[in-house]
Amino acid sequence: MLLLPLTLTALAAAPALTSVAEASQLTETGRYDEVLTWCAAFPKRYPGKVRCEQFGTTPLGRPMVALVASADGVLTPDATVKKARPVLFLQGGIHAGEIDGKDAGFLLLRDALDGKLGDALGKVTLVFVPVLNVDGHERFGPNHRPNQRGPKAMGWRVTSQNLNLNRDYMKADAPETQAVLRLMHRFDPIVLADLHVTDGAKFQHDVSVTFEPYQTGPEALRALARTLKVELFVDLEAKGHLPVNFYPAFVKDDEPLSGFAYGWPPPRFSHAYWAARNRFGMLVETHSWKDYATRVRATYDTCAALLRLTAQFGPSWRAAALAADAADARRAGQKVTLLYAPTAKTRRLDFQGYEFTTEDSGVSGQSWVRYDETKPQVWSVPYQDELSPSLDVSVPGAGYLVPPPHAGWVAERLRVHGVSFTTLKAARIGVAAQQCRVTPDFRPGPYEGRLTLRASGVWQTVGVDVPAGTLFVPVAQPRLSLVLFLFEPSSPESFLSWGFFNAHLEQKEYLEDYLTEAYARELLEDAGVRREFEALLADAGFAKSPEARLRFFSERHPSFDAAYQRYPVLRVDAFEP
Repeated sequence: MLLLPLTLTALAAAPALTSVAEASQLTETGRYDEVLTWCAAFPKRYPGKVRCEQFGTTPLGRPMVALVASADGVLTPDATVKKARPVLFLQGGIHAGEIDGKDAGFLLLRDALDGKLGDALGKVTLVFVPVLNVDGHERFGPNHRPNQRGPKAMGWRVTSQNLNLNRDYMKADAPETQAVLRLMHRFDPIVLADLHVTDGAKFQHDVSVTFEPYQTGPEALRALARTLKVELFVDLEAKGHLPVNFYPAFVKDDEPLSGFAYGWPPPRFSHAYWAARNRFGMLVETHSWKDYATRVRATYDTCAALLRLTAQFGPSWRAAALAADAADARRAGQKVTLLYAPTAKTRRLDFQGYEFTTEDSGVSGQSWVRYDETKPQVWSVPYQDELSPSLDVSVPGAGYLVPPPHAGWVAERLRVHGVSFTTLKAARIGVAAQQCRVTPDFRPGPYEGRLTLRASGVWQTVGVDVPAGTLFVPVAQPRLSLVLFLFEPSSPESFLSWGFFNAHLEQKEYLEDYLTEAYARELLEDAGVRREFEALLADAGFAKSPEARLRFFSERHPSFDAAYQRYPVLRVDAFEP
């Protein structure tokens, strides 16, 4: 934990707490120096009720700050634990062009501390990150969000390293992600609300709020989330908003009548990550075609309702979350669903859109949509809101073993995620373990700075000697879902799928073709090998590929690398660290 240096505190000489956004009547947003000024000014105006904390530094050296607020001075992680205090975490500017959350959050914080929102802040500790993507925020300009109305200028979507922070929560490559994950795990908020602005079509709805867990995860948490959704939407509708509880992206791009599907997000996204921790993750998306004032008000009202509901229900939410943690720590040997997908089942949904026409384009050669925002229209569209499991994995009986060549960097990532592990001080001989030989399917190009892949394979039992320095990652811990996502090869969030182990999928030694040709002729004298080879020749793809045909034989040569495409992380069903 770093407190803001005196040079920043000195910026707060005149804590008027009137923002650029307010002064412009919510047509503009301020630069990051205003965030630093306000972060230092709030503790001066509300002594003992607000703390300004620098929790990280960006690649360009800018301070990342959070404001921690509580009407009764519960401002540290230890204090929240001691008082069993629910924590609400509001995160703005993860995409710095979508900056509604920054300005709405400061207005909310000021009103709450002034007592305009009742006594909620006396029952909740609020952690507010005004801007997560600080370097992107300062790549400031008027043309960064062409499909968004206001403010007049705003930041850029990604970081100075060109990383999208809201795809980074599992691999945690960006310093910004690592910093905010440490902050989240320190305060353990019962609710994380990530504040965004949509892309996409034109329609009347002004805000979408999606909740996780909602249809998946522990049943007790799902039931509480459904109640939270009802309470929140009643509040928003009473204030004149038109909320929806799914991300409003069409099933088919630019085809409004194709309808919508309830998208279940993997935990590379912030709110899904926090749901994987048995807490509530919420994605708040105001609609990009509403003006900035409308969007800031929708964000403000959503966060104000969340503050009130956390004060009312937070203790029961927290108890259910801790019970889910305890249950996860007892799931060794069970089957767990990691991923879900919408089924083909649909129902009709009345969606508040506008009249539109679809015309053939002489520019693109395809059809394009033109909306008439003067003519509201109700669209009756199909909606896929039923989910079914798309990836199940079995939980090992004990945990995972990470060999010493990878122990250092894996340990660093596990600490960021708050995952428990042990480093073996002595070698173990003849350990029964499971190893996976991977068949990789690489993406054709980089994604978020990494060459990613889809991995398939089967775990097979082997006897291994485990050297000193190996990491043992137990499954008997509250962060079980994170462990499974990180280490199961078939998980799209695993270190393997993100490309951390790509070197193990490369062949480093090989036979020259002329040597393989000679060796093949020796092998074909074996009737069994000949039958197997001839059966493969029935496949046209194999038959027409000299490389595949020779590989059949080279993989049987004594020189072939037994570690080729072997996932170096092992599973163990019994292990005492």
